[in-house]
Amino acid sequence: MNKELGILIGVAKPDQVTFESTRPVSIGEYVILNSGKGRVLGLVESSSISSDALGSSIRNYEEAYESKQVAAENLRDKSYKGHVRILGYLDELKKCKAILPELPPEPGTEVYDASPEDLAALFAPSGPQWIRIGTLLRNTTVDARVNVDKVVSRHLAVLAMTGMGKSNLVSLLAKEIARISGTMVVFDYHDDYSTLDMGSNNSNLMDARINPRLLSADKLAEVIEIQENASNQMHVLRVAFTEEIRQRKGDDFWDALINVSAAVGADKSYREPAAKVIDKIDDARRKFHNILDPGMADPLALLKNGKINIINLVELTERQADIAVSFYLEELLNDRKKATRQKKGPSKSQPRFPAPVLVVIEEAHVFIPKDEDTDTKYFASKVAREGRKFGLGLVIVSQRPRGIDANILSQMGSLAIMRMIQHDDQAHVSAASEALSRDLIDQLTSLNPGEAIFAGQWVNLPTFVKVDEVRERKIGGDQKAVEEWNRLAAMKQVAKDSSESYVPSGYIQD
Repeated sequence: MNKELGILIGVAKPDQVTFESTRPVSIGEYVILNSGKGRVLGLVESSSISSDALGSSIRNYEEAYESKQVAAENLRDKSYKGHVRILGYLDELKKCKAILPELPPEPGTEVYDASPEDLAALFAPSGPQWIRIGTLLRNTTVDARVNVDKVVSRHLAVLAMTGMGKSNLVSLLAKEIARISGTMVVFDYHDDYSTLDMGSNNSNLMDARINPRLLSADKLAEVIEIQENASNQMHVLRVAFTEEIRQRKGDDFWDALINVSAAVGADKSYREPAAKVIDKIDDARRKFHNILDPGMADPLALLKNGKINIINLVELTERQADIAVSFYLEELLNDRKKATRQKKGPSKSQPRFPAPVLVVIEEAHVFIPKDEDTDTKYFASKVAREGRKFGLGLVIVSQRPRGIDANILSQMGSLAIMRMIQHDDQAHVSAASEALSRDLIDQLTSLNPGEAIFAGQWVNLPTFVKVDEVRERKIGGDQKAVEEWNRLAAMKQVAKDSSESYVPSGYIQD
């Protein structure tokens, strides 16, 4: 049964009302009231407490102290107001239809607490596509579930300050997708996911590798760190990097590329640039031997269906990581297009991924920046536009939303927004999504770690969520510097004591 919470006051609109409450109300609470055709559900987006006795006209401490005593004895002194956004008729919302009243509810209408049963029907639907992510922030007895189908088909942005729980949320999503044998590819820029326990044989950990034979000459130049303005060196590499060289494998590829570059340097005008290109090739061959592998097969062959594929980018430079991520995105999109075409008729070759794939790009502001063109940005844009048709979903994760390309961010159909205090970040998110009101954006500064606002197509309604903690994650949290320093000092002391107490064989102490 719903408990009466307050009464509507002031000016009411079909989508916004204010009520006077019997108690303080929290932002993120859900309320029910009668309007027109039936019960409607509302979300408390802001609240306030005021006192007649302790008003702003108080001029000194003595007056404040006396007013406090008056307020304590006057049961009518305190005013608890809640400002509510109407979300729609409750019965229609349970059918995933948001229908607002044609007329505003009348002042004087009673406002009730939403019951756990009503909330569970909206925020914890049944069905295999709905997975638990946590609980409602203001009613922890009710599960908060999200629709994985919508994440894959309409994409997701996870945005927050550092340390607020972005990687924890992605880890939780990965664990749940592993549980239902889904396929996921996570580009792990900071080694946040290598220790995550996905259950029995549900993850596939791999270091990012690049086959230089599959790159264009310009991309190979970036990978071996030839400067963009070194036009003569670029000329040498373009001439040397022939189709015949591309057919060589392993060390034979590097040797052949060096030999042909040296041959280009036979021309006196390119002797010095050729020597520098050879040095660059030698350096790359030595420094990046774990990354650049001309003998490897199709990198897509290393990814596995029905697994959480975690690709470690830690050892790559920013440019190398950009090339690697863009390469995988391009190949995954082409493969999913092939799989879609195959469903319509016979195909010459079999796709590697016959079922949808979800891709996660951490540090999205690095790979898909607002004011710079990158390879990943180009293909991420294609996935954002076309992925829905071909079953390739995109999750972008960032602590700097203002640095993400607005066109790509606006195509993220679902949002998980955690604590965010920069006004530029808030404005960028607000401009990119119609699912978040200004009042909800204003609440981002008050969220604690692990708390989030979910909005968009992966939830039925805007939801304040307490996200479950993934306890297996050992990396990604704040470092305990003092504890580590003390541990190191204790180890040094033990070593020192051991060395001082050591007595060589045959030595007699006085």
